[in-house]
Formats: sequence, C-alpha cells, structure tokens
Amino acid sequence: MTHLWVRAESRPNEDRVGITPDGVAALIGQGMRVTVEDSPRRIIPTDDYVKAGATIAPEGSWPTAPDDAIVFGLKELPEEGTPLRHRHVMFGHAFKGQPAGRVLLDRFRAGGGALYDLEYLTDDTGRRLAAFGYWAGYAGAAVSLMAWAAQQWGGICGPVAAYPDRHRLLDDLRARLDATGRPRPRAIVIGAKGRVGSGAADLLTAMGVNVTGWDMAETAHGGPFPEVLMHDVFINAILAHPGAPVFVPADAVAPGRALSVIGDVACDPTSDFSPIKVYDRSTTWDAPVLRVADAPVLDVMAIDNLPSMLPRESSEDYAAQLLPVLQGLDDLDAGAWDRAGALFRDHRDAR
Repeated sequence: MTHLWVRAESRPNEDRVGITPDGVAALIGQGMRVTVEDSPRRIIPTDDYVKAGATIAPEGSWPTAPDDAIVFGLKELPEEGTPLRHRHVMFGHAFKGQPAGRVLLDRFRAGGGALYDLEYLTDDTGRRLAAFGYWAGYAGAAVSLMAWAAQQWGGICGPVAAYPDRHRLLDDLRARLDATGRPRPRAIVIGAKGRVGSGAADLLTAMGVNVTGWDMAETAHGGPFPEVLMHDVFINAILAHPGAPVFVPADAVAPGRALSVIGDVACDPTSDFSPIKVYDRSTTWDAPVLRVADAPVLDVMAIDNLPSMLPRESSEDYAAQLLPVLQGLDDLDAGAWDRAGALFRDHRDAR
C-alpha cells in the first residue's frame, strides 16, 4: 500500500498545502494510506483532513515516518544536515547550481533517499503538470506595486502579510496606489504568455496599470533590452535556465533609467542562469525589497514563496492540478515520476 505522508511546512509565512481534504479522500478511495501532520498554520484546518479519512501525526514528525512513506511538502526542509532516508516530494531548488542544492543532494546521497522535485514533474513534452505560477505572478506584481507606492512617499516597502482572499489584497493595494496621488506606473512583464506572467498581468490590469507584455518573440534576439529600463516596473516571469537572456545587467543600477522596481517572481538569484544581475539574494516578508541603487532608486522584490500571500486560492488551484499526478504514486517507475527520479539521480551523482 502506497503511503503518502503530508508534512507540515516549517518555513515562516508558509500556510499553503499541496493537497486538499477532497484530494486525500480520493487517494484513500483508490487504496492509498495518507498521513497528514497537524499544523496550526496551514490554511486548511487539520479537522478537515480527519473528516477525509487521513491519519493525523504530530507536526514535524516526518523523520520518524516508516521507511516506505513518501514525504510530501512544498518548501524546503529544515537545514539540519542530517541524512535523508525517505523519498521526498517537494520543491528542492537543487538542480540549477544553487549552493544549498548540493548540500541537499548530499543529504539524500548519505541517507539513501530520493527527491521527486515538484518543479520537474512534467509530461512527455517537458510541460509542468502543476504549478503555483499564476498566483505567484499575481502576488509578486502586487508587492512590486506596493514597493513603487512606498517610493512615491520617499520610503521603502514595509513588511507584507497573507490576505484572506484576493479581494482584500486588491482593496488594500488600490488604496495604497490612490494615496500617492500619482498616475499609475508603466510596467513590463516578460513571460507574459505563461502562468506567472498572466497572473502578474491580471493584477496589474486590475490596478489600472498599462502593461507591456513580452514573451519569446520579443526576447528572441538575446538582448540587450533597453526597453526594460524605460518602464517604471519590470516583472520577470522567466525561470532561470541555461541560455536565458539577461534582462537586467549589473550596470543597470546606473542613472539614466526610469526603472525603479524589479519584481523577480521567478526568483533564482543564486543560479548562474539568473536573468537579473543586480542582486544576489532573495528577499523576505519582513523586508520585501532589496535596495540596489539610490540615485535614482531601484528596489528588487524577490520573495520566493509569493503564492502564500493568497494561501487559499493558491493551495486549491495547485492541489487540483497536482491530484492526478499524485494518483500515479503507485508506480514511481512510470511517466512523470520516472522522469523526475532520473533527473534527481543524474544531479545527485554529478560531482
């Protein structure tokens, strides 16, 4: 019997979950065993999982799970350095040259476990089968506009928090923009046809922002891209990958630009392939932007768990996409699971 162990997220400001109670009931109905860790922060109450038939375990107890359990979470594990003996399903951020990625892979090597990275669960054409992209773009564009509004007052964007739903977010953001007394900024979204880009464009449009939408056709020449610096706000919706163009080079901090806010929703600053070269670390909910230039001001927003600002919408959307994939956990040697496993082994063994 396949045993899925849904762990509680340990990261601050992470209220999302990758499976709903309805999804749990569906897996149990097809013969799986499902354990869900208790969590006071998860957007969906533990009692709802009890009603769906899940076994409940204490928060953070996954290290003691049976050897054959498949541990499922979203964000990274605690950085304890201990060997990992289980099979884990999560966003590992370990395959693009990230420094912490090698550490994670070595933990799996030491413990004999395996990583099935959610980012690389794809169909046979390479298309991701489930993604938080739309809500990442939506929330990322919102925080970027918050940063722009704060600049109009001579300040810097303060801490952000989760919203009960998108309507509360829209009301708050509209009030902030209106209070500046300024016309809406000009924005450009690169990757506008994808999930992330469409979410960003929808939020910007809802706020009355004029959006320039670029995708593969507009970036095919490989750069440079002076047009980016002519907009007030730039939203990057392109994942770092080999051969990715550089949209904002390191010298873009110099004067002579209109650009004052970069929302790097893709957020992979430690990757060698990052298309944004003016910053080197992610930002946080407590400090949402990194000021990389003062004359004129340039702030970078690079929060790497943006969808958790709208945890209910993003969890329900993602879980609906992922459930058909989870229903294939009975055979890890087939389809998307087999491809993800092979990719992990290739990176684990590369030295």
